[in-house]
Amino acid sequence: MAEVDDIEITDVDDDMSYEVEKGPIKNQDLTSVSIIVGEILSQYGWYMLVLTVLVYLLIQYLSKKRSSQSPPPQTEQDAVLVARKQLAMEASRKRMQEELDAKAAIFREKQREQEEEKRRQKIEIWESMQLGKSYKGAAKAAQATEEASSSQTVLKSKTDKKSLRGSDYNPLNGQGGGTCSWRPGRRGPSSGG
Repeated sequence: MAEVDDIEITDVDDDMSYEVEKGPIKNQDLTSVSIIVGEILSQYGWYMLVLTVLVYLLIQYLSKKRSSQSPPPQTEQDAVLVARKQLAMEASRKRMQEELDAKAAIFREKQREQEEEKRRQKIEIWESMQLGKSYKGAAKAAQATEEASSSQTVLKSKTDKKSLRGSDYNPLNGQGGGTCSWRPGRRGPSSGG
């Protein structure tokens, strides 16, 4: 660095310009370099800073990508653990498949029974038509006998039931109603509040 004692400052009152006189420079190579670097930084400093940050982020991104591509070496314990997990998953899949197969077999059996029932009903309808009877009546009678034989409930007769309203009830009269009767609206503008 240049020493401060070597520089002389003179004041000229006539033309209002200041002159700086410098003494001899001891290391001119480094001084010119520092001047050039100072000028470059003053003109392009922000661009260089942004460029440096972008290069740093690019290096970080590439290093992460490179490390994720190369898997870490696995140990023997990891291999055993993975094998156990695979066996457990295979066993659970097998068990779930067996349950699904059992449900499918039950569903197929029910479907077969339903198809057999439909086929039997069609045969009964065809036979009743051959005899000259109504096929709907025969089908209903067949269903009624099946329901009676399959269910053990005792049916109540309709005479035992009590009617909910009196026999003189007429909904068009407007009588006997509680809160649901019709009332005419108010006259004039409504006062809303």
